[in-house]
Amino acid sequence: MSIAPSHPPQPAVLRPSDIGSHDRGGGAATIPLVGPRIGAQGFINGITTFAAGAKIPFHSHNCEESVVLLEGEAMLDIEGREPVRLQPLDTTWLPAGLSHRFRNLSDTQPMKILWIYARLDATRTLTETGATRFVSAEHG
Repeated sequence: MSIAPSHPPQPAVLRPSDIGSHDRGGGAATIPLVGPRIGAQGFINGITTFAAGAKIPFHSHNCEESVVLLEGEAMLDIEGREPVRLQPLDTTWLPAGLSHRFRNLSDTQPMKILWIYARLDATRTLTETGATRFVSAEHG
């Protein structure tokens, strides 16, 4: 049985410049956008900026993920496959459980992605250690 919220969710306009970023380490910083705090019930998204030369470790998620390269030069590494070079506005779709990472190919310019997870309780599991955290835990 589900209980209807006392107030129906309201539309929102989110301005990244008004939302604080959260340091993820390794030269990556995330700005959380759509999520439960504004009433989202089916997905979360945000923007992550990678410093010049930054990369995140191989990891997987408990749900589908889509990533759009907004700015810069990127490489998508998928475990067991050839790396794929991305150009701005290239869009990826990654099924749950697939180990992957993104790298900034530039030594001088930042790279920026928009990510979307298909669950509010999306997790990130580091391939090397098996450590799992909720994506929302990175949002302060």
